[in-house]
Amino acid sequence: MQETTPDSETWKKMVLSGMPTPAWLEGDAPISEIVISSRQRYARNLREFPFPHHASEHELTTILQLVKDAVEDAELDLATYENLTHAERDFMLGSRLVSPEFRCNDPGRALLLDRGKTVSIMVNEEDHLRLQALTPGWSIVTAQAAGDRVLSQLASRLQFMHSDQLGYLTASPSNLGHARRRSALFHLIGLAHTKRLMNVLKALSAWGLTARGLFGESSRAVGAFFQVSTTEQRMPEFVGAGEYLIEEEQKARMEVRRSELQDKAEQARDYAIGSTEISLADAMRVFAWVRWASSAGLPDFAFSHREVDRWISTLDVQGTQDQRIASRHRAVFVRERLEQR
Repeated sequence: MQETTPDSETWKKMVLSGMPTPAWLEGDAPISEIVISSRQRYARNLREFPFPHHASEHELTTILQLVKDAVEDAELDLATYENLTHAERDFMLGSRLVSPEFRCNDPGRALLLDRGKTVSIMVNEEDHLRLQALTPGWSIVTAQAAGDRVLSQLASRLQFMHSDQLGYLTASPSNLGHARRRSALFHLIGLAHTKRLMNVLKALSAWGLTARGLFGESSRAVGAFFQVSTTEQRMPEFVGAGEYLIEEEQKARMEVRRSELQDKAEQARDYAIGSTEISLADAMRVFAWVRWASSAGLPDFAFSHREVDRWISTLDVQGTQDQRIASRHRAVFVRERLEQR
């Protein structure tokens, strides 16, 4: 008999109906079997205010109000999310709309999200504004255009810290200058399985790109899901590096026999269905194999790999209760989705 608690029921209801599905899970997603989403992110800070980690509660709430006023004055259609429940925050984290470090329920913090669910702004995370545009598949040019539109509207109404010598000033010195990060979330399971991943990642590093886990700087790349990003490269160089990575992953997948992929995916599915508890890392590994099998069109996995992306986005990421109960809820969630298919 499956474990059901009020908290897990709240979680299911919220996932199914209460929260906005992010835009990167909807619509056309170019090369989505390899690139799950593309993101352009900007950091900005308001003049005459300390960075969030040095600001008082009054200063943080003042910054938030100034941002809200600018959004209203620009007639930007951004909804404000404050005082999220644990489950709602976990959903936002799984949907990649907030960072793991964002203390969204502290004073002066809020998430602003546009109606199209493409552009989001974390207010008073590490910087006063962390604005990002997140789009489906390999679409970094589209992400940049969406982010730039909102940022230009805010820049005409807010005074950002800027130095003629250093560029935009940020809480972390590594973000100084353009205060911009381009990234795309890749699924590099073919390269990982054929033992060629490390050489490819070394080549990317030599080009000035960084590879991190699904949830950013402090996370591991479990299931061969990698955020590949840069703060320095111009758009043409980033696009070229991404296309190289896509080509290498396509080659690697073609080297793997369908029967071998079938066996690996079945083993992962059977392990998950038979588990009463499952860690986040193991759930990601299961979904990684199922996703590849689905995108390869294997008959036993005849559903869209984009559906697997939705499952990943609604996994119980940080756990709404203690770790053991969270792992049981996660096991139920994974089992139900795989058994339905």
